[in-house]
Amino acid sequence: MNLTIFLLALFDGIAYAALVFSVAVGLTLIFGVMRILNVAHGSLYAVGAYLTATLTGYVLALGFAPLLAFPLMIVSAVLVGVLLGGPIEWLLLRRIYNKPEVLQLLVTFAVFMILEDVQRLVWGTQPYFQASALQALGMVKVFGVNYTVYQLILLPLLALTLLVGLRFFLRHTILGKLILATTEDREAAQSIGIDADKVFLVTFIVGAALAGLGGALASPTTSILPGMGADMIVLSFAVVATAGLGQIEGAAFTALLIGLGRSFAVYVWPETAVLVPYLIMLIVLLVRPEGLFGSPTARKI
Repeated sequence: MNLTIFLLALFDGIAYAALVFSVAVGLTLIFGVMRILNVAHGSLYAVGAYLTATLTGYVLALGFAPLLAFPLMIVSAVLVGVLLGGPIEWLLLRRIYNKPEVLQLLVTFAVFMILEDVQRLVWGTQPYFQASALQALGMVKVFGVNYTVYQLILLPLLALTLLVGLRFFLRHTILGKLILATTEDREAAQSIGIDADKVFLVTFIVGAALAGLGGALASPTTSILPGMGADMIVLSFAVVATAGLGQIEGAAFTALLIGLGRSFAVYVWPETAVLVPYLIMLIVLLVRPEGLFGSPTARKI
């Protein structure tokens, strides 16, 4: 492997890890607070991508500058969180918090399937591609290798901002401390006056918005088509399980590990590229069943 191939694999891995983390961190936040594995997270990611491509194409058709694609990513993420995440939690998940985990998993899977069909009804089955944001920032040359500024600089910076921002929010704001208190012991939190239902609603909206943001950020770099949500949710589960369920900081490291592993496999041994993320997960869970950053918990009987 020469230097050029090494740098390309490195840059690809970092960019891919940033995208995966932006989706996986929403999934791990929801599980950490609500103890629900939200399979529908993948569809929220796909809807975020579709919305961003659609809104960007509409704005460009009106003659506006391509740079407007960036605020439209935020708009799409907020729309996903509020218009989809809020109703899903309020109308559906709130009714099954005390139900068996299998039922919770089946319900979120049903939501996933419904949203997948909605995507086909609204956007059809033909791929969408809207690379205005990617093209607007141009290219940068690093050690003789040309790479897009969007993927090399913007995506990692946004992922780092998400990590630091979530850490600050949870540990240094009143709402964040309420969320942590509810996470530790819901009954105790309710006994001192914390409205756990509102905490869960806000958490799910934020987690859904993060999934939408991941799709929005991915939209300039990939073809948007039916099924993309399924691929991302499986990979996000691999990241979350490898890090340890509910570990936000660990998800960042694991996303980077899996992103780099997958990227180098593409250049060195392409046939194993799909396998590598799950092979990493398997090896980690065989050694540490609770994940790299998780801790053993007492089992309730």
